[in-house]
Parts: sequence; structure tokens; C-alpha cells
Amino acid sequence: MTAKPSILVARRLPDACEARLDADFAPRRLPGDGPHPMPALLAAAEGCSGMLVTLTERLDAATIATLPASLRIIATMSVGFDHIDVGAATARGLAVTNTPGVLTEATADLTLLLILGAARRATEAMALIREDRWGTWSPTGLLGVDLAGRRLGILGLGRIGAAVAKRARAFGLEIHYHNRRRASPEQEQGATYHDTLDRLLAVSDILALTAASTPETRNIIDHAALAKLPPGAILVNSARGDLVDDDAVIEALRTGRLFAAGLDVFRGEPALDPRYRRLPNVFALPHIGSATVETRTAMGMCAIDNLDAVLKRGTAPITPVT
Repeated sequence: MTAKPSILVARRLPDACEARLDADFAPRRLPGDGPHPMPALLAAAEGCSGMLVTLTERLDAATIATLPASLRIIATMSVGFDHIDVGAATARGLAVTNTPGVLTEATADLTLLLILGAARRATEAMALIREDRWGTWSPTGLLGVDLAGRRLGILGLGRIGAAVAKRARAFGLEIHYHNRRRASPEQEQGATYHDTLDRLLAVSDILALTAASTPETRNIIDHAALAKLPPGAILVNSARGDLVDDDAVIEALRTGRLFAAGLDVFRGEPALDPRYRRLPNVFALPHIGSATVETRTAMGMCAIDNLDAVLKRGTAPITPVT
């Protein structure tokens, strides 16, 4: 009988995924749910032919250079792969795969929650209830802003951006977007394309970031970008924390240049900039964009499908990033 491929599993997965790993592979797991120190992961990976990682495992060029020679594939349970030096992995002949598509709907739902939470001052409202400070109903209490008739600017009209646009239309929002290249008519669905970021910013009453983290997009929302938004705009980020300059965003929130922000991702998370916690006009969540039973299970299964293709069937990976 052919031995099952050994797989290093960096984090605990949903039950259905764990059961499949146990049935089809020889998984190696460290105690607890981590994230684990990289030296411990590297030691556990010795002799493994595959790694199943998440965005919490940062595999830079130096780390990839120390991976065991037995390794053939790194499967990340995430759509983003900025935590992996793909060039270094490719140079070593390693396949790198991600999980695109399966988290689109859940992340789009969460993005609408961020928009609503920021627009309707949900952080302040919840604090009144949780801290038992709700005195009385007031005609002028906690006035937020309507969504209907406002312009939603989407930076990155890919799968998730298009799904956000579809939901936002139901709230009466007018859709605008910027990509490096114009999307197809099927993807646009009547949205207005702007060929530069500056033009998108100028019309974005609400700006939603759904772009990937790349050298070109990191810190793309800085002081200069925020100054080009309409006064009192809302910023929403469900993509990656490093798309924004924290100092610039926090200053804009404090001065009222931004009405509010809805943030599910942060630079250096979970060690986010503590100033965000003290701002009442920040509706913040702990990176739960894909956190549904169905979606996280589908993500895990997609990663395992790639491991199965490369290590058991000897075929090309299903969702390669290279």
C-alpha cells in the first residue's frame, strides 16, 4: 500500500477538513491552535511533502530557503498570498496555491456590515447598551447617514468587489470603481469606471477597499488620497490592513475629514494600532470576513484539493498563484 503523503498542518481547521486530512494524508500538527513559532513549524515540516498554512504563517525568502527538500507544495487557506514570497518558492520549484472564489460571498456580506456599521454609528450605539448608558430616545441622538443615493467607490472590482457592488445596489448606492484595467460589462453591471484612483476618490462618498495587497497598493490610502475624498466620507477595508496608512486614517477620523471607518483588517494584526480602539467613529471587527462555517470549510477543502492534486494524483494544482 502506498504511504499517505505527510502534510504539515499549521492551524486547526473546521472538523470536516480535519477528518479529510486524517483519512487521505498523514497530517502533522503542533499542540494547540497557534500561531506557532516558525522554528517549531520548520522542525515539524521535516520530511513533509506539503504544507497547509494560513495568513498567520509568514513565509519570507529566508524562511523558504530553510524548508525541507522533501517539500513540493505550499497550500494557503486564504485568497491573499502576500504572506508568502512566491518568487522564492517558485525558484525552489514549489507550487503555491490559494483559495480564490470560495470566500467571495461571505466577505462581501461582511463588507456590507462594515458599511452599515460605520454609517449608522454602531460602535457608539452598542456602547450605550453594553455600558448601560442609554438614557432616552432622542430625535437628534446618534444620527448616522443614509446609504440610498450615495456613491460607493470600490477599489478593486474583482470577485469580492463585484459581489459587494451587487449587494450595495439593493441599498440604493451608486456604484463606481477603479481597477488597473476596466472590467467586462458582465462584471461591471452598470458601474462607472474611473481610469485613475484620483477620479474614483473624488466621487466616493463611501470608499470600499477590496484590492489585493501588492507593492503598488500598500499604503495607497494615505494623507493625499484621503484629502481627495468628499468631506465626511466613509472608509471601509475588508481587504488587507497594509492598504492604508494608519496615521493618515486616524487623523482623518479625529478631525472629521472621515465621518467613520469600518475596518475588518489591520496592519500588524492582531497587534493593531491601539488608537483605533479609542475612536468612537470606528466600527472594527477582528478579521472575520470569511468566518462562516460554510466558507471556512470550503476554504480548507480547496486547500486540500490542491494538496491532493499535486501529491496524490500527480497533476497540476487547481488554484495556483504561480
